[in-house]
Amino acid sequence: MEIIKQFELSKEYLESLQMAIEAQDIDFIRESFDGVNVADIAALLEELSFDESIYVIRAIDLQNAADILIELEDDTLSKLLRDMEASEISGFIELMDSDDGADILNLFAEREREEIISHFQDKVKSDQILELLRYDEDTAGGIMAKEYIRANKNWNVVQTINEIRRQAENVDKIFSIYVVNNRQQLMGRVSLKRIVLASEDTKIEDIYEDEVISVPTYMDQEEVAEIMRKYDLESVPVVNSKNKLVGRITVDDILDVIMEEAEEDIQAMTGISDTVDEYDSVIKLSKARLPWLLIGIVGGLLGAGFIGFFEEGLSKVTALAFFIPLITATGGNVGIQSSSLVVQSLASKSIFDDSLSKRFVKVFLVAILNGLILATFVFGVVVLFYRSEVAFALVVSIALFSVVLLASFMGTITPIVLDKIGINPALASGPFITTANDLLGLAVYFLVAMSLLNI
Repeated sequence: MEIIKQFELSKEYLESLQMAIEAQDIDFIRESFDGVNVADIAALLEELSFDESIYVIRAIDLQNAADILIELEDDTLSKLLRDMEASEISGFIELMDSDDGADILNLFAEREREEIISHFQDKVKSDQILELLRYDEDTAGGIMAKEYIRANKNWNVVQTINEIRRQAENVDKIFSIYVVNNRQQLMGRVSLKRIVLASEDTKIEDIYEDEVISVPTYMDQEEVAEIMRKYDLESVPVVNSKNKLVGRITVDDILDVIMEEAEEDIQAMTGISDTVDEYDSVIKLSKARLPWLLIGIVGGLLGAGFIGFFEEGLSKVTALAFFIPLITATGGNVGIQSSSLVVQSLASKSIFDDSLSKRFVKVFLVAILNGLILATFVFGVVVLFYRSEVAFALVVSIALFSVVLLASFMGTITPIVLDKIGINPALASGPFITTANDLLGLAVYFLVAMSLLNI
């Protein structure tokens, strides 16, 4: 059993490693990495300079280097690969699983990709990766691996075990053995336990399970993730339009998908229009943030226009201005709460468990309860602490109640509509809903004031 060394990055070790790199002490580098998980080494490389990282990659053995490259952040990986020759990159890719190799190639332009592929020595691996490159990156075909174990239903146990031994050389983890017919169509799966317990002359067709969940190559990766979560699968077979087994997706691939989608949703909720990180250029970061900041500015200008339109009323009852932040902030908060719950439901598909009418009734009842409590509280505060007239306190509390109802409705309907038209519903939890509810809140507030105070 291989023992994984517990690795802890310290300032002293980092300095020792940098000194070893400067002295070109390859033995120290290799010995210090011995038994350390590749994910830890990848995290260490993120702390080193570019020149130091590339030296480490070239100092260690090829298989370890290939495994480490897979674990690196895309930005760091791209920089390292740009410094390598096509033949060097192809050597690393041939040591990776097909799906990881395809991901590496997708970082390059088509011409560079072809040059790298031309250096492949392993024709089987080359064919596998070329097949994966045909699929969109965000589909089941784009994230599947070509390394899996299959058995023909007509084989007996002895034949199957021999084939498992042969095929397993290229498969790190065996989750399931998929059963196919002579046309390579998926028929089911069989467990290792059943194979081991069966007699030597038992045929696979007598012991396999024909109930197997599979996904088509064109299925979106988010749907694949939901299927694997729902049915608690460690791996899922991928089939083409003719039900031919073409690959498998494992739980570690899906974890990557979930993380990517979560990052996209978080950035959308904060008003960032593109997938970026702190290492990107100033121009790229600015371009990702500016669109929604501009929308916020436009919303602010429109809000100022609303206030200007009611300037005469404000001049008569200046106390109205005191509660503008209360109205807009409450509307924004209620809208974000409602939209966040709907976005969460959409992500888990639970929004389809209830009809829209039931959902809106529940939202409406919650909004009424919250609105009444908040309006009553504010009414009492305005009368007691601001010593305002009852009529004025009614304006603030009625406006607040109305804003809570409208913001709850907007927060519920907006992500559903965005999802229906193919836009990331997480946008509804960010500046979009906040800006919309600010404008709505101001309009309601002043309309109530005009009606009750006759201004």
